[in-house]
Amino acid sequence: MTTAVLSMSQAQLQQLKKNLWSIANDLRGTMGADEFRDYILGFIFYKYLSEKTVNFANILLQEEGLDEKYYELDENNPEHLEFIQAIQDNAISDVGFSLAPKQLFHSLAERGRQADGFILDDLTNTFKVIQNSTAGTESEDDFANLFEDLDLNSTKLGNNATDRNTLITKVLSHLDKIDFDLSNTESDVLGDAYEYLIGEFASGAGKKAGEFYTPQAVSTLLAKIVTDGKTQLRSVYDPTCGSGSLLLRVKREVNDVDMIYGQEMNRTTYNLARMNMILHDVHFSKFDIKQDNTLTRPQHLNQKFEAVVANPPFSAHWSADPLFLQDDRFSPYGKLAPKTKADMAFVQHMLYQLDEDGTMAVVLPHGVLFRGSSEGTIRQHLIEKMNVIDAVIGLPSNIFYGTSIPTCVLVLKKNRSNDDKIFFIDASKEFEKQKTQNYLNPEHITKIIECYHTRENVDKFAQVATLQDIQDNDFNLNIPRYVDTFEAEAEIDLAEVAKQLQDLEQQSQETDQTINAFCAELGIDSPFAEVKS
Repeated sequence: MTTAVLSMSQAQLQQLKKNLWSIANDLRGTMGADEFRDYILGFIFYKYLSEKTVNFANILLQEEGLDEKYYELDENNPEHLEFIQAIQDNAISDVGFSLAPKQLFHSLAERGRQADGFILDDLTNTFKVIQNSTAGTESEDDFANLFEDLDLNSTKLGNNATDRNTLITKVLSHLDKIDFDLSNTESDVLGDAYEYLIGEFASGAGKKAGEFYTPQAVSTLLAKIVTDGKTQLRSVYDPTCGSGSLLLRVKREVNDVDMIYGQEMNRTTYNLARMNMILHDVHFSKFDIKQDNTLTRPQHLNQKFEAVVANPPFSAHWSADPLFLQDDRFSPYGKLAPKTKADMAFVQHMLYQLDEDGTMAVVLPHGVLFRGSSEGTIRQHLIEKMNVIDAVIGLPSNIFYGTSIPTCVLVLKKNRSNDDKIFFIDASKEFEKQKTQNYLNPEHITKIIECYHTRENVDKFAQVATLQDIQDNDFNLNIPRYVDTFEAEAEIDLAEVAKQLQDLEQQSQETDQTINAFCAELGIDSPFAEVKS
């Protein structure tokens, strides 16, 4: 099991899993994993917004000296209506959206459980209300179309409205039982539940998993690299942010990040990323996630970032249109990444967006370290002309969902304190095998980070290479050229082997004689008897 749950007790985690997978089982028979993932995560997000509203409103009511809770207020009561409207106005500027008491998650779940509880229309309208409440405000872009993947009229939920209503009510009822403990500022149960589910779906989604989720251990490694020696970041950026978990992992490694930026091409995954930010209590004014193709239509191109991280799709196809040679991101190199391997194009884009004092860490297939042609030209330019490659870290194979290939982490800096050397780490053997997947454990990550920080040679694990060493190897960065992991085999004592063979021959002859004696007693021919001429 992969898990991103950090702040829950084991008892909470077990109860959470029980309820979440009860929901999954309700939906599993009607749709594929990717589809019921979208429904479950969407409803979790709706529950979060509701509980956020209740907590915010109850504080305001308490300040006014009222004993009522927000969900108890009645819009048909003129006095209550005045408070409801005031709370909603305040909510827009503070939490970025608003909900009325009758639109809260618990209210709809409770009505759905009643004998005549048809809630599909009200639920659909509530999703629209959440979005419409942000119109013309600072949070509008962050909430736009967030619920577009929750089609409550889909026949995958049931052949008729009654069946669909029954199923959705069951899902809401399961979620309604989970206490997400939003009032506890030390806990992040809801955000962790969301991240846990993303990880679980990724582990079973095969090749598609890479579109939206980087394994937690890899995210942690990248986050620790770009925050090494820092307690605060001005900005962090991920050009292929998926569900946003990597960005959130960077945020966890420091006291604060002033601003989080990301871009994601897949529409559904882009929605997951925005939900993920809000669920982890990142204020709408502190993140900017855009949806589009980063290489062809970058949305943050006029900005530079202190930390840049990414797990781009491995060996993705892109146009490699010659017009890109006029693009400032690619023009200095004189070559473009191949059409069938956009890995270096992502590196060039990320480096262009990196601030002068920033750090960049990107996960890539090993081929970028040694492939020739245009990739070799780009690699040589990065080393010889720009001198920005700070470290190369080899990771174990089979740690990513949907692919078993070994990968590496490239660490780049524009202002390097070790500007005449590149540090190589071979962590390919640092893993624990669990069933069919390999995992980086915390001790493996600690070993890598401590070695990266000290930059000292470690036998068969890490090696400092000079730029002259790199040049002598024709700018090939393949890790075995620099880190010698060769293990000499034990010498074979031929005399001992010969003696063992002689002993075996003697034992064989003795066994043959024993079988001959048994056959003679039985009056049958022995298979080992000598043939007379």
